[in-house]
Amino acid sequence: MNNLSESPRSMKRNLLFPVLSLLLLLTVAFSLTLGKYPLGLTDIAGFFLHKIFSAGNMEPEQSSLLESLLFEIRLPRILAAILIGASLAVAGTAFQAMFVNPLVSPSLLGVLAGASFGAALGMVFTKNWITVQILTFAFGFLAVLISVGIARMHKGNTILLLVLGGVISSALFTSLLSVIKYVADPYNQLPAITQWLMGGLSLVDGKSLLAAGIPQVAGIVLVILFSGYLNALSMGDEEARSLGIPVEGIRMLLIFLATLMSALTVVLAGMIGWVGLIIPHVARMLVGPDNKILVPASALIGAIYLIVVDDISRMVFTMEIPLGITTSLIGIPFFAIILRKAKKGWN
Repeated sequence: MNNLSESPRSMKRNLLFPVLSLLLLLTVAFSLTLGKYPLGLTDIAGFFLHKIFSAGNMEPEQSSLLESLLFEIRLPRILAAILIGASLAVAGTAFQAMFVNPLVSPSLLGVLAGASFGAALGMVFTKNWITVQILTFAFGFLAVLISVGIARMHKGNTILLLVLGGVISSALFTSLLSVIKYVADPYNQLPAITQWLMGGLSLVDGKSLLAAGIPQVAGIVLVILFSGYLNALSMGDEEARSLGIPVEGIRMLLIFLATLMSALTVVLAGMIGWVGLIIPHVARMLVGPDNKILVPASALIGAIYLIVVDDISRMVFTMEIPLGITTSLIGIPFFAIILRKAKKGWN
């Protein structure tokens, strides 16, 4: 009887990943058609057939225009949305499992606050964009190191101390960011900092995408491989230790991977909030709490979600809305809904 009751659930899970993968491909294809210069799916298909197989007749001017639109503008932006959405969703899933709390997100240990400060610092003191990106990444990691360092200075509940360390680190770098904004040139530097903090994909280029994308993909794959340990950590430290799991080592490794992915999202697109909080809940509603299934599902749903939200940001109004604002406007009401559910418990 038990096997019969579990069979439909297993079939549903087996179908979920092909459906999500197909939905991701369809979302990418549809997003390629959107923009100030609209394209049809037939135009895009004809271009790729001509480019790969030399099929069909296409004028050189049209081919050059489509190549510029697709490979230099739209495709890098879509790939960045996939990477950022998947990275934040996976990082959020990992944090929620590690800290046994459905209301935490990748910003818990201060990585986003530290990365934002690093970006603002770079914009004030240098005009080299690569330097700005390096500082963004470095200060994101520094913020998490401060959180972990504060937790290790005291004895007690590790999870609670890490949360308190994250609160202190976030407050520190938020204050330092305010100082940077105060001393920045109000005509040039301050508007650039403000725009960057609102998040967006308009500045993504191929080189940045490649440099950030490789470690992000590696981080996602490693968290998926360690998802079995997340199941153990979500039961609590004592239960995990009783299973012979090196709790501290695994937790630090997963924090490192989540920090790596989260910091690189800020490098690519500035502050993109709420994705790492709400997407794990959406995935959990679909597949349940097993992190072996939940983590890859979160990655796919996060990628689809951010592509759609970016399309909304650039197409709804005549001017592009910063992506971070759109994710917040969508995430806040959703968070209010799941908060009510969280009061009843979380499994």
